[in-house]
Amino acid sequence: MAQNGSNVTRRQFLTYTLTGVGGFMAATMVMPMVNFAVDPVLKKSGSGDKVKVMKLSDITTEPKRVDFKKQTQDAWYDFEETLSAWVFKNDKGEILALSPICKHLGCQVSFGADPTHPEQFYCPCHFGRYTKDGVNVPGTPPTKPLDEYEMQEKDGFLYLGKPVERGA
Repeated sequence: MAQNGSNVTRRQFLTYTLTGVGGFMAATMVMPMVNFAVDPVLKKSGSGDKVKVMKLSDITTEPKRVDFKKQTQDAWYDFEETLSAWVFKNDKGEILALSPICKHLGCQVSFGADPTHPEQFYCPCHFGRYTKDGVNVPGTPPTKPLDEYEMQEKDGFLYLGKPVERGA
C-alpha cells in the first residue's frame, strides 16, 4: 500500500526498476550484435577504386597479359588480390581490357595458344574459344563473352577497376 503523499507502490517501484535494469542488460547484449551485422554495410567499400596498370603508350593491337595487385576487403578482412587482364587496342583503336577467366568453368584463357586458331583466346580446359574482342565462338563450351574491366585513362596511364559482365 502506498504511504501518504506517495503515488508509487512498492510493487510498481520494483516492476519499474526490474524492467529498467532488464532493458539495460538486454541492450548491452544486443547492441554489439547489431553493430556486427550492420557495420560492414555502412562502411565505404574500396571495390570501385581503380589501379594503375600500364602506360597508354605501351598498349598495342596485340593482346598483352597484365598482372596487377588490388586492395580488397571481404567483410572485415583486408587483403591484396592479384588480378590479370588481357589489354590491347581493337581495330577501331579503342582500348579493351578483358578478364582471363573463361565463362564456362573459370579456367584461364590465353591468346594465340591454339595453333589452329592463332588470333583467338583459347581455354585449354574444354577447348573453349573467344574471338579477339572476347566474344565466345558459337559451338564451343563458353556461353558468354569474356568480362571486360572498368577502365579509366588518366595522365598517360591505364587504370583498371573490377571486371564487368558483358551481354551475350
